Amino acid sequence: MSRWQANALLLMAGAIWGLAFIAQVEGLEHIGPFLFVGLRFLLAALVLLPFFLLESRRLAVAKGRAASYPVAREWRGFVLIGFALFFGMAFQQVGLMTTSVTNSGFLTGLYVVFTPLLGLVIFGQRPHPVIWVGAALSFIGIFLLSGGEFERLVIGDFLTIVSAVFWALQVLLIAHLLGNSERAMGLAFVQFLVTGLAGMAVALVVEPIELEGILKALPSLAYAGVIAGGLAFTLQVIGQRHTTAPQAVLFLATEAPFAALFGFLFRNERIGTPGLLGCTLILVAILLVELLPMLRQRRDSVSNG
Repeated sequence: MSRWQANALLLMAGAIWGLAFIAQVEGLEHIGPFLFVGLRFLLAALVLLPFFLLESRRLAVAKGRAASYPVAREWRGFVLIGFALFFGMAFQQVGLMTTSVTNSGFLTGLYVVFTPLLGLVIFGQRPHPVIWVGAALSFIGIFLLSGGEFERLVIGDFLTIVSAVFWALQVLLIAHLLGNSERAMGLAFVQFLVTGLAGMAVALVVEPIELEGILKALPSLAYAGVIAGGLAFTLQVIGQRHTTAPQAVLFLATEAPFAALFGFLFRNERIGTPGLLGCTLILVAILLVELLPMLRQRRDSVSNG
């Protein structure tokens, strides 16, 4: 596969995830947020189950065994990462009850800025200096996204920012607990399954569950679970194998602009000039934090080589 084809797959994944925000909002018109999360990720886990089994078979053949499934340490890591995904997804989904698709898309992207900050707080990992620039730009971006008045931020905006913290925690846990694990599909399957089961457990306690509502939400669930879950994740895995990390970041970061575009097209969302500038600053912060350390590391490795 050529690099441009790989980048096209990553761009497609970004577009699919951007459109998923529309599916999430429309699903909320028929069922509660936790039921949506539960059913969405159970569907996604079902889609990835064959890939998980194929991955286990491939690793078994490579190791000369009859079967090769995750060991206890990997299972524990997968489950813990799954709970981080659940909380991130739950806060985001509840947030979408009161915030816009555009705000949700860009505020969710703040996990890129939060990841190195959490790494410093939890694991003592010193971040690249650009993280402080990114954090400042993000803060200004949120201020502009609120129209220049923090009082105009709704509860959904704050919940989405909290969700971004859990997305960042998920990224850190993957790196800290699993390192260079060969079980990408195993991780995806288990974390989707944990998120789905946790969502269903909460929904059974706090939300009404009616078959009629589920049937009406089925198109949104199918898109969010099968397309945005199973297909987009597979596109990401394939695409990242055939392109560079900086280019992958650029194309995956299109999720937020696509969310804004689809919010405008399908829900007639308009954010005004300050909001547009705020979105731009948040996107610049995301790209700075992701790309600059990679490019500097690449340059240093070339000069040392």
